[in-house]
Amino acid sequence: MLTRIDLRGRRDSDPRDLLPRARLDVAVAVEQVRPVVDDVRARGVAAVLAATEKYDGVRLDALRVPQAALTAALDELDPAVRAALEEAADRLRRVCTAQLRSDVVVDVVDGATVTERWVPVQRVGLYVPSWLIAYPSSVVMNVVPAQVAGVTSLAVSSPPKQNGLPHPVVLAACALLGVDEVYAVGGAQAIAMFAYGVEGCPPVDIVTGPGRVHVAAAKRIVQGHVGIDSEAGPTEIAILADDTADPAFVAADLVAQAEHDELAACLLVTPSTDLLDRVDVELDKQVAATRHRERVETALAGQSAYVLVDDLDHGLEVVDAWAAEHLEVMTADARERALRVRNAGAVFVGSATPVSLGDYLAGSNHVLPTGGTARFSSGLSTQSFLKRMSLIEYSAAALAAVAPHVSALGGAEDLAAHVEAVQARIR
Repeated sequence: MLTRIDLRGRRDSDPRDLLPRARLDVAVAVEQVRPVVDDVRARGVAAVLAATEKYDGVRLDALRVPQAALTAALDELDPAVRAALEEAADRLRRVCTAQLRSDVVVDVVDGATVTERWVPVQRVGLYVPSWLIAYPSSVVMNVVPAQVAGVTSLAVSSPPKQNGLPHPVVLAACALLGVDEVYAVGGAQAIAMFAYGVEGCPPVDIVTGPGRVHVAAAKRIVQGHVGIDSEAGPTEIAILADDTADPAFVAADLVAQAEHDELAACLLVTPSTDLLDRVDVELDKQVAATRHRERVETALAGQSAYVLVDDLDHGLEVVDAWAAEHLEVMTADARERALRVRNAGAVFVGSATPVSLGDYLAGSNHVLPTGGTARFSSGLSTQSFLKRMSLIEYSAAALAAVAPHVSALGGAEDLAAHVEAVQARIR
């Protein structure tokens, strides 16, 4: 079902040039959404309402979701879904709490200290997509780390349905977590609303959350005016496996990832042709039975592949180069090999740890770097909402002791006023 790419004997080749991945032209999308972003910046609420009617086909009376709608959504939430959301938030909160940074005081020399302080941003805008399906789990993944970090002002935005409100399960998740500032706005207009502020919605310091290409493009436009988490693209999975892997499990995880999006990218990397053959048989059965068969078939036939490698060490080189959003390691030495991974958004170890667990209840965050950006960036965490600030405090004696060095460096850079600012204090 998947294309086979044989990299055996090709360890000198760069896998990034040979492996498939969904390609989104964010630069083109930037020019498409720039008029929307500029209009929101110029006209505020009126522009957001106009864009919502044009792109979502919904005419809104107001952007903010009434408190009564949030309360009703929570009251009507399926008890099983509520229990699952509560458990997901609790598990994630435990991990996020462990990510908190404490202030560190460094005694540089006698009378001189530098304190590294961690300070939360004041206000954040959290985007929750709603394209093919609703994502209450994304509410949890965005809100909980911001709350643990100590952010005092949180706003959530999600596209409206025909009734003028976001999906009820998204509203219920917001209410469950105590978020009462929720907007029925999607797409580029939501990102612009958060970045520049409109009447009733003050501007934020950071915008986070996944979305489709126009959301990514809007984030690129506003980055620098506000902080962003990433330009998240289509979801992806790589599975590094050997003959000990259960082909039914491998196939199930490929199908589960392909279910997200027709642009989802799925790789199975292995030195075993026998495993590929067995997974192929399982895929035929599972794809035929899955609910979203057409979507899955499109993703698996598109930017997905079986990748044959010389051995597992070669396989590790390949998955490190591809830098997947999600990486599963299903080998006889899964934990040992997983600890050698350098590039992945999140690593799932062993046969009992599927990616879908991480989507909901592992305790980790599912907002992760895509498109190979795991080579240099990390997933959403408590630290995403914290800033490091240095607090420097010197005594007069400590300043006098270091003054000759300041004079030497200030003189070398021809910045006489820098030198004088120190000398004036020690004469």
